[in-house]
Amino acid sequence: MQISRRAALAMAAASLVATATFAQGWPARPIRLIVPFPAGGGTDIITRELANKVGHSGYTFVVDNKPGSGGNLGVDAAAKAPADGYTLVMGQTSNLAINPSLYSRLPYDSQKDLTPISLVASSPLVIVASAESPYKTLADVVKAAKDKPGSINFASSGNGTVAHLTTESFQKVAGIKLTHIPYKGASQGVTDVISGQVQLYVSSIPTLIGHIKSGKMRALAVTSGKRVDDLPQVPTIAESGYKGFEAVTWFGILGPANLPKDVVAKLNADINKALKDPELAKKLGDQGADVAGSTPEQFARLIHDDIARWGKIVKDSGAKID
Repeated sequence: MQISRRAALAMAAASLVATATFAQGWPARPIRLIVPFPAGGGTDIITRELANKVGHSGYTFVVDNKPGSGGNLGVDAAAKAPADGYTLVMGQTSNLAINPSLYSRLPYDSQKDLTPISLVASSPLVIVASAESPYKTLADVVKAAKDKPGSINFASSGNGTVAHLTTESFQKVAGIKLTHIPYKGASQGVTDVISGQVQLYVSSIPTLIGHIKSGKMRALAVTSGKRVDDLPQVPTIAESGYKGFEAVTWFGILGPANLPKDVVAKLNADINKALKDPELAKKLGDQGADVAGSTPEQFARLIHDDIARWGKIVKDSGAKID
């Protein structure tokens, strides 16, 4: 059946009107905001702080922790949700930029199946040991690892995460071998590290800063190019003798592919407005995270560029998950 040009134009116009009408009435109910990691981790903390602040602009968010498979389960749930603006996800470097190279069968395409809305924050990682550990500095760890290769273990929130691959990169430049112990979330290895069952933990600062400040953990180094304002006494890896070493993890809000443009624009504007609020900036800063913000296009470009960057690191590390 052929459709006349006039009918086609009428259908297009009706679609535009429907989209605009939808956007004007949105959101009319609570929005599910998926966190693809367990409660208590860095991604969860940042998500809840953001949701609380953006909620002042008339949104009601229901934070849904959906961990598993390196963050893939939560991101996939968002990718397969209806593109109506009522399901969003807090994605991050691991599940958007690393997993495309790490997993041989990823259930979603980071660049095709999701709509980037806004970058939210970035955070360096921190290497910690128990407060009772004999390791006082990163140099102590390197010396011990060289004396007995493989005898020191480190925990991360999972295989192929930013923490895991960053530590693999550090081992390469330092010429040492550590033993990796992956956990199913950033918060789950904390008890084992504090008790000394695991010697080191590498994770985002929001996950560990409370334990560092309470004195239960000793921070040995951060992975950023400069020191972190909230941990000014902790040197960078670069300062510790490995010039140029730098790695950070970022966090951002996305929805399913083909979200209405008006919805994306409204969300982007309200998220970026919230990120400019000094109170939110301080709360994230207290967790060791820096507010970011971006246009949807800038966030999409970051994902594209980091897929290539981390893809090389994954290949060099030999990591692969089937």
